[in-house]
Amino acid sequence: MMNTLRSLTAAGALALAVIPASPIMGPTAAYANPAAPEKLWEGFSSPVGMAFDGAGNLFVAEWGAGRVSRIDPAGNRTTFADGLSGPSGLTIGTDGTIYVASYSRDEIYRFTPAGERSVHVTGLATPAGLSFDRSGRLLIANRRTNQILTVNGSGGLEPVIDGLRTPVGAVQTPDNGYVVSNIGGGVTILRPDGSRIEAGEAFGTPGPGVATTKDGRVFVVDYGGTTVREILPDGQSRAVADGLRSPVGLVVAPDEASLLTAAWGDGAIYRIPLPK
Repeated sequence: MMNTLRSLTAAGALALAVIPASPIMGPTAAYANPAAPEKLWEGFSSPVGMAFDGAGNLFVAEWGAGRVSRIDPAGNRTTFADGLSGPSGLTIGTDGTIYVASYSRDEIYRFTPAGERSVHVTGLATPAGLSFDRSGRLLIANRRTNQILTVNGSGGLEPVIDGLRTPVGAVQTPDNGYVVSNIGGGVTILRPDGSRIEAGEAFGTPGPGVATTKDGRVFVVDYGGTTVREILPDGQSRAVADGLRSPVGLVVAPDEASLLTAAWGDGAIYRIPLPK
């Protein structure tokens, strides 16, 4: 797979939404045959968060190994950081800074592109998925308190969303709504006016992996099942891939033609072609 990453040319952001003024894009009928995922790499130890940097490097948080691995555009894998405790969520800022959640130590690490590590914030409660909102705030799915938190300018924690069901992933939509993946069940869609839709009935257990394409199509992993599902404009969903063993991480490939998902069950990363 030496040329696999080289063919992926522009990073995708993580987001999803169901908003009347700017609905989730995509057809509404179910796919007749969900795609069979293509295995790209294996040998990861409980991979969770994934993100691309601006140069096309893929970063993968490996919970079981306590490390972050990096795969360059030629497909070469190296260890970017190790000695971590339960790395889970991972996201990358516009300046190339890498943020990694420590699920076990209740803190967030910050890495320079060169790998220099510091602690960004402490005092969390089993932080899982990470993402950035449109203003550049870091969003933290704080599972044990049922909140989405952010870090203010003084380095303190502030709630963004309360009253969730064990959230493990959260993103802001282009029109300032939010979507949250809850490992306790369901996908919570928050409209900009504050109203909520509890979606995701077809999921066994939604995981941290939530991704959107530039044109607004939305995808979520079913960690408790075997599928990656597309969220439809009416809040229903349909499988775009099946046959995975507990998919947990998800990112849109830089070329916007496929998704990459990390499977907890077999420690592999797969590519899923995006259906039209």
